[in-house]
Amino acid sequence: SVSGTGEVTGAPDTLTLDLGVSVLSETVAEATTRAAERADALIEALISGGVVREDITTTNYSIFPEYDFRGQQERLIGYRVNNTVRAKVHDISTAGDVIDSAVAAAGDEATVSGLSFSIEDDTELVEAARTAAWEDARAKAQQLASLSGQTLGEAVAITETMTSTPPPIPYFDERAAADAGAAATPIEPGVSTVTIALQVDFALGE
Repeated sequence: SVSGTGEVTGAPDTLTLDLGVSVLSETVAEATTRAAERADALIEALISGGVVREDITTTNYSIFPEYDFRGQQERLIGYRVNNTVRAKVHDISTAGDVIDSAVAAAGDEATVSGLSFSIEDDTELVEAARTAAWEDARAKAQQLASLSGQTLGEAVAITETMTSTPPPIPYFDERAAADAGAAATPIEPGVSTVTIALQVDFALGE
């Protein structure tokens, strides 16, 4: 019974991020109207930047009163409306420009969070990692069989565990990006790692 590990890295080809608007106004009507206008502008900017509408999904919409708790008595200062969408950018080379355009369209009420990179189709990476894990396990088993004076037989049981490690999440300052004088936001995807671990039981012959 031996273990084998295979690890393969690849360049991410998809950026997923949550972005939207957070609006505070004196009344619910004012807040919802302004949030809708800002969110529509943000979504149109995403589409103009090359994000297809099918890759834009609303993930959060909330309305709640906001209070000032300073002093002896709480004071209602207005109503907060949050509207967040999740967007997929398939051309990472354009990601910085897409984010900047969307944030600029939403203005000072823009929010950005949850950036993550992934590989849309990691089939080839998984297969390569699995092959490497198998070769690692079989080489160990072959050596052990040889050391014990026996012949390595067929595999009789195989258990696989797979993990995928995304690259680090980049820091993004949406307020700085909203500044008309700010430089274009740099986006570095790094590499994603796929790791396959195999536990293999081999038969032994004399």
